[in-house]
Amino acid sequence: MVFQPAIIALLLAAGLSLAMLLIASPFAVQVIRHWDITSGSERQLRLERLTYLFSTLVAFVCIIQILAALLFVFNADKMSVMFVGAMCAVGALNVNDFGFPALYAQLALFFLAALWLALNHADSRARDYPLVKLKYALLLAAIPLFALSLTLQLQYFLGLKADVITSCCGSLFSADAPTLASEVSALEPKPALLTFYGTLIAAIGLAGWHWQRRDNLSGAATGLAALGAFVAAIAGILAFVSLYIYEHPHHHCPFCILKPEYDYQGYGLYIPLFAAAAAGMSAGVLRLFAGHPSLAPVIPAVTQRLAAVAAIGFALFLIVASIMIWHSNLILLE
Repeated sequence: MVFQPAIIALLLAAGLSLAMLLIASPFAVQVIRHWDITSGSERQLRLERLTYLFSTLVAFVCIIQILAALLFVFNADKMSVMFVGAMCAVGALNVNDFGFPALYAQLALFFLAALWLALNHADSRARDYPLVKLKYALLLAAIPLFALSLTLQLQYFLGLKADVITSCCGSLFSADAPTLASEVSALEPKPALLTFYGTLIAAIGLAGWHWQRRDNLSGAATGLAALGAFVAAIAGILAFVSLYIYEHPHHHCPFCILKPEYDYQGYGLYIPLFAAAAAGMSAGVLRLFAGHPSLAPVIPAVTQRLAAVAAIGFALFLIVASIMIWHSNLILLE
């Protein structure tokens, strides 16, 4: 089973990404220890030349991880037909103890990669590269996470057995399941709906505010609102959006909406949601460095674009979810 094309691609992506970071790590240590933009020494000139190469290398790794997150979920859904008892990606991920941890590690890498790309983008536009040490320190700190992700994927994919009877999504998201997901699924539709729309509209408004103001307060608010909107959106999908899509009052699975029988509607929700959350949180983090003299003219323009991506992404997510609710034949609220 490990010789499935998508599995090979995921393992290659994880392995090559880790290898590239390990190759870049000695250079990262040199940058952290010896980088001095005011120096004209031969070592500094060599570091400046090499930083273009290694920054491009790490940016390539980050893009790979962003794409790998999408492929991991898509592959888990496609594999569900191979296991008895599986209805969607949940069943495939439940085949052994490493499926969901591998998914969580991949999602963590998605947000980390998006943040690194934002930091690199801002740093490359400042005259003295003020974030270069931070970027490479983050690279070193990320290596254990990349190694963990590869290990979990290896354990998961090598442990897949076609003769295993797995559990379906109903057991994970039912009201009786002792999980956080089941508790969120059990939320009353009306308060969940109000929280869902209120948080997302606030996130859109705050992102628009930062797009106009471009200051630290609006940037911090955008970052925090993006995090809150992401949590509220996932909770909303579990609590009521999924019910409207399935037109079933007890089917809370957030993965079945990715299946062809539901016209892959889940991708229309998740892609703009994850893009918006990553952009909004990155904007909030970048505002922390706006006080640096060389970043003062750079950060506002970068975070303004990130805020625009966040606002548009959350708005698209909200519109798509609302259309799904509007066209559903299910009635949850009188």
